[in-house]
Amino acid sequence: MAVSLATEAALWAAGVRLLAGMDEVGRGALAGPVSVGVVAVAPCDGWPHGLADSKELTSERREAIALELAGFGVARAVGSATSDEVDAVGIVGALRLAGLRALRSLSRQGVEPDRVLLDGHHDWLTPPAATLWEGAGSVERVPPVTTIVKGDGRCASIAAASVLAKVARDAEMVAAHGAHPAYGWRDNKGYGSAEHLEALARLGPTPLHRVSWNLPSRSRAGESEGMMGA
Repeated sequence: MAVSLATEAALWAAGVRLLAGMDEVGRGALAGPVSVGVVAVAPCDGWPHGLADSKELTSERREAIALELAGFGVARAVGSATSDEVDAVGIVGALRLAGLRALRSLSRQGVEPDRVLLDGHHDWLTPPAATLWEGAGSVERVPPVTTIVKGDGRCASIAAASVLAKVARDAEMVAAHGAHPAYGWRDNKGYGSAEHLEALARLGPTPLHRVSWNLPSRSRAGESEGMMGA
């Protein structure tokens, strides 16, 4: 499926002035941050040639398109939440933190979207309503959210956000590889490859691992080896 601006154009025609496509990467990784890209777009009719869901592109093509995206849309940003924050507030809370940070970055650029197009079927961006015990000011306001299933393959603004987030997060994991080469992050980017799982079972987690997750552990690996030798 090729991306287009059909969804964005329908919303522009309905009176939405400025849209922000948004997508996340790193949700299922065992280590590293979860990152959220956002691209704000005003009415336009073009996008970088070859733009697609970041998962459908080679790393070289993603990096090339990320450079071209400097001329697409009104503003762009990536927000992240650390592995410690994933452990502290859960993956949905961490996605919200990262998304809100991306929107704040747009705001610092003087850009305030009227609506967010969010990839998927679940709105993880909008904070829960304030409870009786919370002040009204404790819940951060975000633009109305429209979720688009498979939006990263349909909407140019969401695809652009997915590429930006993927390139930024991949670069962070490649940089972290030098300090922890046994886990293979240069290739697996923190996801659960065989090399990564074997290193976790042998060496245990690093400070970049999501330790609240069900990670392979040295103790479990040792128990398994003992049972095999019995």
